[in-house]
Amino acid sequence: MSEPEHFPRNVPFKPSAAFIPWFIVDFILVMVLVLACTVLPMWLSGPSDPAVALAVLAVIIVITVIFVVWTRLYYATMAYELHDDELRWKRGVWFRTTGIVPYNRITNLDLRQGPVMRWLGISSISIQTAGYSGQAVPEIRIEAIEHAEELRELLRSAVRRCSASGDGTGSGASRAQVADTPVASVGTSMLILDELKKIRILLEQQKK
Repeated sequence: MSEPEHFPRNVPFKPSAAFIPWFIVDFILVMVLVLACTVLPMWLSGPSDPAVALAVLAVIIVITVIFVVWTRLYYATMAYELHDDELRWKRGVWFRTTGIVPYNRITNLDLRQGPVMRWLGISSISIQTAGYSGQAVPEIRIEAIEHAEELRELLRSAVRRCSASGDGTGSGASRAQVADTPVASVGTSMLILDELKKIRILLEQQKK
């Protein structure tokens, strides 16, 4: 795998700093919707206790401030790292989460870009793996990435290389792995074949 321009191997990289305004703008849009469904009807319905509407507004403002602070802290913990055989990632403010995604398990790489992301010039890459096939959410999402097309092509090349090599390291399967291959790949077929042979022998014995 050639050395990429913006995503060097074995070196952690972070999402674009536009991740912060993207999260904040999306959250504010949600809060505006909440206000439109709660406070606005109170004002339009005629005489009502203004204290209730102000209390709701104050709570939303406090939640927004907390979310802004949390977003900055969350961004500081985010990191991704490309290796020859796997993608590593970590994140989390109160609960730290780390993960490893071998390239040979990746089945889908989807590039996503909403209106706010398009305005900020960033995209997200959703990574689906064999273990998460059929799930509603991907195993990992590389968020707020500039040069996302370059990163996706880099990951696709790594997936093809590891798939062609037969393992997740790109170095080829070891002798022990080759010996275990029939059990892992066609073990079920062999068991079915054995059962069919036993049934045939049993039927021949009954005919006699």
